[in-house]
Amino acid sequence: MGTEQMDLTGKLLLAMPGMADPRFAHAVVYMTSHSDKGAMGLMVNKPAPELRLSDVLDHILEGAGLTDATLGVHMGGPVETGRGFVLHSSDYVSDIGTLKIAPEFSLTSTLDILEDIAAGRGPRKALLTLGYAGWGPGQLEAEIGHNGWLTCDAQADLVYGKDDAGKWGAALNSIGIDPLGLSSAAGRA
Repeated sequence: MGTEQMDLTGKLLLAMPGMADPRFAHAVVYMTSHSDKGAMGLMVNKPAPELRLSDVLDHILEGAGLTDATLGVHMGGPVETGRGFVLHSSDYVSDIGTLKIAPEFSLTSTLDILEDIAAGRGPRKALLTLGYAGWGPGQLEAEIGHNGWLTCDAQADLVYGKDDAGKWGAALNSIGIDPLGLSSAAGRA
């Protein structure tokens, strides 16, 4: 195979049933960046139990009287779990720093987006994560080569949708794979 670099920026990674790391079991990861220097992504289907945006804002902004802050919080990955990232629709751009990834996907990791969401000035669609998934140079390619991940195009309705438990199956269906058939075949040689 040639030395052509695979670029999965803006794609979804779908954990295969035999994923060795339990933190990524049935994970759907939106890839925010991927290059020869490594890769970064956010799990979009692992809610943080009993944690809402209002809880995060109360902690960060010391209860600034915020009202409509019911957006759920997701565990984005095992790296820097105290750091927040907001994956959102591209109708919102922060003055401080928003990275546009694809037409329906941008990333902002500054406090102003949380304040804007709470005040009703935020993006049309958003998903808040704590932490991220990261891979060193060549690590993700090796995991894909060992059948740890499948890839597919990211669809905004799936990524931002409320059905976290159904995202993995829906993403597999989008590439013509029946999750039940895949699951039942897992672990057999």
